[in-house]
Amino acid sequence: MTGPERTSAGLDDRRKRMLYRAWHRGTREMDLIMGRFADAHIADLGDADLAAFEKLSEMADPDIYNWISGERPTPAEHDTALFRALCAFHASGKP
Repeated sequence: MTGPERTSAGLDDRRKRMLYRAWHRGTREMDLIMGRFADAHIADLGDADLAAFEKLSEMADPDIYNWISGERPTPAEHDTALFRALCAFHASGKP
């Protein structure tokens, strides 16, 4: 997979923005990690998880990648249920 599979049709503006941001991170690795997760889950995220995804999206790609890969510990403010779901989704290798 090299790009988004989900369209923004039927999403509210907030979710459309997050879907776009997830696929346009700045590094291809993070586009694939966050974009694939957004494709699969953006429509179903509740307000708290969507807020956590927005907050996470504001962080630099190298930081997020290091947290996901275990190279660095995840700061407490980002060690959320949403972040753990993102890590599990990435580890599962689901397309």
